[in-house]
Amino acid sequence: MAGEGDAKLEKLSRFIVTAPPWKRSVGIIIVLCLSIDIMVWLRHGAEIAHMVPDLGIYCFLIPALLSFLLTTPLVRLFGGKLTWDWSALIALISVIVCIFIGLSPALIFNIELVVLVFAIALGFVVSVRLLLLLIVADYHITHILLPAFLQSAFALVFASYYFGSHFVLFAFLLQVFFAGGIAVLVWVLQKPLKELFHVDPLALANAFMQHLADGSNSLDDFFRRIGEAVYIPQMSLFIRRAGRDDAVFVVPNVHPGPLGEIGGSNFPKLLHDMIGKDTFVLHGCATHDFNPVSGSETEKLASAVKKAKEGAVFSQGASISQRFTYGTVNVMAQAFGDSLLLISTRSPEITDDLDYSVGLAIMEKCRQHFKNVGFVDAHNSFVDVPPPVMPATLTATEYMKAAVLAAEGMKNAKQGEFMVGTSHVKVPFTRAEGFGDLGIQVMVVRTDGQDTAYVLFDGNNIHRGVREELCALLVPGMVDECEIMTTDTHVVNTVSGKNPVGLKVTPDQIRPFLEEAVISAVSDLKEAESAGGTAECEGVIVFGSQRITQLASLATAVADFAFPAVVIVIVMAFLCTVMTYFVIT
Repeated sequence: MAGEGDAKLEKLSRFIVTAPPWKRSVGIIIVLCLSIDIMVWLRHGAEIAHMVPDLGIYCFLIPALLSFLLTTPLVRLFGGKLTWDWSALIALISVIVCIFIGLSPALIFNIELVVLVFAIALGFVVSVRLLLLLIVADYHITHILLPAFLQSAFALVFASYYFGSHFVLFAFLLQVFFAGGIAVLVWVLQKPLKELFHVDPLALANAFMQHLADGSNSLDDFFRRIGEAVYIPQMSLFIRRAGRDDAVFVVPNVHPGPLGEIGGSNFPKLLHDMIGKDTFVLHGCATHDFNPVSGSETEKLASAVKKAKEGAVFSQGASISQRFTYGTVNVMAQAFGDSLLLISTRSPEITDDLDYSVGLAIMEKCRQHFKNVGFVDAHNSFVDVPPPVMPATLTATEYMKAAVLAAEGMKNAKQGEFMVGTSHVKVPFTRAEGFGDLGIQVMVVRTDGQDTAYVLFDGNNIHRGVREELCALLVPGMVDECEIMTTDTHVVNTVSGKNPVGLKVTPDQIRPFLEEAVISAVSDLKEAESAGGTAECEGVIVFGSQRITQLASLATAVADFAFPAVVIVIVMAFLCTVMTYFVIT
């Protein structure tokens, strides 16, 4: 179930929608509406021009432009938020709905049908505008009723000149019943989410859209209400070099999600900026349950790093790196004084996240041999979203035994003087191409004649097989050992939930930047000393156990249910209108 929930969460990226510039939408409206009169003449000729002269201008264009100009001020007057871009887009969508439902059948089959189908179309326009404004602008239905009726009301006024009083009565009844049906539908869809999370889903949708529109942090308030505080250990490894800034390896046990800029999706970059330019934010053991509710929670992670450094004792010893394998799990281990760094991978087997409890058990086991243990999920082999690694599974057992083998194997390893070099290379690739804002970071450790490269991509996993191709570029030609990791940043998951490094940018395209980063790190080698520290991140507010997957599952289910529900409500509203119309007439 956890894997299914995570997959549904990744699919939520399809709901990230931004409005195009209002000039573009208005331009399309003008072109579409002027085309209507041209189509009428081409299809039916001048003999019916007296029936619907300038129909496109008066019944489509002018109502659309008036609603575009008046909707945003009216929404803001009632306390909501709506940009001009969204006002224009909603007007454009309404025009398209009106043409598709209210004019196309008449132009194609019989122009005399225009009275009936245009009235029906205005009912659909009210429904569409009501739903969109509830989602985008203001979740209080009473606040957006007037803005929702604007376009259809203006169209009704102008259409009355063409179609007479019977049309006005019928079209007005349709709009009222359609709006009522949508109100009932919204109540039905809201009820389960309110009962489960005690939040209004439309209010959540408003906050989400405002976040996309202007970066508003109101979305964080909703996440805090459903979140819970956790207290989690965080290991940091500090590298001190004369004449250089300290290099810091941080292994947070929280997850950079859920997607885009929402919640803690970009905390690797935020934490990097808070600590220093040579900070490496590695991927610890955490699933979407441990998504921080806000980027501001990163301050608690930064405080834990500073706390860990306060009592740290520096030493000049480091071992060579060694690899240990159990089952499908491979661990690269290197000891720095009383601290142990473990980088785990199952590549080429695909792996997503390790549950926090799995990582915690591994750290506790390994602390029998080392005071500070940083257990890193390299997060470097991906094809599709697999289930997270949960306790007591075969994979979790393999991780545990491989890590214990590494700790036992390294406890008596010879340690001697070492050198460290770091580099940070920006890449020309975008988030849509799988790379976050940090690009590529590399730390090279030289000890006892061995060079080990720690390569960190700011991305969400690596396409299967790419890790092996890139490692082959470095070993043995440039370094003796290496591992390639990702931060698991979710800022790259906005267009799709599947956007690993190497999927859209080939290894050959990555190669020059990776080689530059490694060469730069080697040339930066200086004598170093290290210290490890483990401190507790106190009261980090995260989404909570299974809450994010429940939310994703429910949101997906509601989205899947919404379309048939809308169809049923609209059909019922239409039937009620027809019956009422015949009773009245």
